[in-house]
Amino acid sequence: MTRNIRKPRPFLIGRRTFIAGCAATMGGLVAAPSRAGTVIGTASDIRGDVQRKRLQTEEGLSTGAEIMDKDRVATGADGFADLTLEGDTRILLGNRTELLIDSFIANQGGTMELGMGQMVFDRPEGLPKIDLAVRTAFGMIGVRGTKFFCGPTRGVFGVFVEHGQVAVEGGGVTELVGPGDGVEIARPGEAPNKPVKWKEARIVEAYASVGLKR
Repeated sequence: MTRNIRKPRPFLIGRRTFIAGCAATMGGLVAAPSRAGTVIGTASDIRGDVQRKRLQTEEGLSTGAEIMDKDRVATGADGFADLTLEGDTRILLGNRTELLIDSFIANQGGTMELGMGQMVFDRPEGLPKIDLAVRTAFGMIGVRGTKFFCGPTRGVFGVFVEHGQVAVEGGGVTELVGPGDGVEIARPGEAPNKPVKWKEARIVEAYASVGLKR
């Protein structure tokens, strides 16, 4: 028997709104073309309850399984997922997290939707920059080849950048976040605060939520 993956919360940003917002606030990011059914990576480490929805099929995700465009990955209360995508890109998901890989092309970018939970996007420094957009209930994150955390932290939605730069847009305001800085969004529809340096304890705590050691 398979488990039903949790549906995104109803306040998620719609696809048309997201695309329009990207054009207006992210400097004209263009989403990568859909490649449903194309293998784009593997599940390099799966722990606990992790489910995958592909088209209309839901099944447990195991270590070594292929990841394709349009796959939706959801972790349970004890689940963690470490995904390796093309182009030396790594995505770590904490428990109770849901991620839709809407489109992804190695060394180019694409779009993803974080429906709930927390994730770390990790792309080593020195590689060609990519244009990636992550949409969430709290706003949009424009990525240019970097390592960052996003998700619930200390009662708010937070974004922390270890290296590179991201643009965080919410409530009609866009903040550029650089290395060592983080921003917070208190509630969906509100603007992010000004970037500030995150203390080591908070960074360790955020990374631990996706099963990653600092």
